[in-house]
Amino acid sequence: MQNKKRLNLAFVYTLLTVLSIIWLFPIVWVVLTSFRGEGTAYVPYFIPKTFTLDNYVQLFTNSSFPFGRWFLNTFIVALASCVISTFITVAMAYSLSRIKFKHRNGFLKLALVLNMFPGFMSMIAVYYILKALNLDQTLTALVLVYSSGAALGFYIAKGFFDTIPYSLDESAMIDGATRLDIFFKITLPLSKPIIVYTALMAFIAPWMDFIFAKVILGDATNKYTVAIGLFSMLQQDTINDWFMSFTAGSVLIAIPITLLFMFMQKYYVEGITGGSVK
Repeated sequence: MQNKKRLNLAFVYTLLTVLSIIWLFPIVWVVLTSFRGEGTAYVPYFIPKTFTLDNYVQLFTNSSFPFGRWFLNTFIVALASCVISTFITVAMAYSLSRIKFKHRNGFLKLALVLNMFPGFMSMIAVYYILKALNLDQTLTALVLVYSSGAALGFYIAKGFFDTIPYSLDESAMIDGATRLDIFFKITLPLSKPIIVYTALMAFIAPWMDFIFAKVILGDATNKYTVAIGLFSMLQQDTINDWFMSFTAGSVLIAIPITLLFMFMQKYYVEGITGGSVK
């Protein structure tokens, strides 16, 4: 039995090692390519022959592709969307978890059905609404688009609030606390994991989005986000000259998300597991 158990463990560890190598290979390749100092877009070897930082310098010094401006645009949109979306989602989830009202169950079912439809199905309608309001090709439009659908992402947060005993609310009410006092002074301090999870998801979505940003911003290159800007480097007439800088940009935009997950991993796991049980 022990030999069989050892063989099973050896097989599992071997499989996980192989999968890890497969998963890490493209990441390592992108990082190495970002430091490559020779060749064009495609070379027949993995490790660069020469290393340089010129690919990173070119991102911030060449006016043809203003990566610094794109990075700042993306950060502004992601941060604003994160704050607004987190507030909307947490408030919506708390209301549906704690307040009993007519047609509440019907609304929950309707929201579940609406969540099954991908957001890009409404892309054309959203674009014409923004155009009618003279908001197309603006960063404000992106913030509105990313934040407006935040309320439908309340299910995991609601599940987390359901795990907080309602007796805490009742005790606070006996002491004269209002709903607002309970929400800000009792519930929110106990809900740090789900708030962190919601904020991370709200930040990542606009940081990585391409479809909505491309449709809304059109050809306003000075308003581009990093996703659209990096894609523009891969056109047929620019890919050979800008491919290494493209990989350098890919590394740079991955750093904020990686650091966020590293520092918030504990709360992220607690939030998603605590909210998914209910």
